[in-house]
Amino acid sequence: QGSAGALPSNAIKLLHLVFLSTSWGMQIWVTFVAGFVMGSHLPRHTFGFIQRQLFPYYFHIVSACAFLNLTLNLIHGGCEMFTVGFAPLQIIAFFVCVAASVLNTQWFGQVTADIVADMHLVERSHGLGQEVGLFTSQSHRQLRASSPSYRQLTRQFTLYHALSSLCNLCCIACNGLSLYYVAARLSAL
Repeated sequence: QGSAGALPSNAIKLLHLVFLSTSWGMQIWVTFVAGFVMGSHLPRHTFGFIQRQLFPYYFHIVSACAFLNLTLNLIHGGCEMFTVGFAPLQIIAFFVCVAASVLNTQWFGQVTADIVADMHLVERSHGLGQEVGLFTSQSHRQLRASSPSYRQLTRQFTLYHALSSLCNLCCIACNGLSLYYVAARLSAL
């Protein structure tokens, strides 16, 4: 099966495409559509609650898809499908995707969710959180200015959210590279 020149079965090719397309589709939807739509139409705390519930599933599915694609690439590393041109780069891309998604699953995503929950408690105690929109209101700015602990939470949120977003964008880039690799080898649609 994994010998040089042997082609993987159609089942292996299908699994590769299922894992890659599942991950890619979720990443594009969650990153560029759902977050902006929900953030601009739901109260902030509702949006935050939904994100805290959905993101662990999202991160785990992306991690599993990346791991399974990396495994398929390693098992069939001698196959023409995976070695013509840039298989080592594709394997590196899947490895980076696994690493970034696991960091999000096990660390950045969870820490961000915990910080958001703490922020919501403080905001609720000040009558905030039901406003709609992605941008900070004047009331939130005043709370940040008057409360050192809340200000610290917002700084931590900014840092961990940025790291989580960077990992997510890294995974999108890796899967995009893999999609390009697959598309470049299609003889017909």
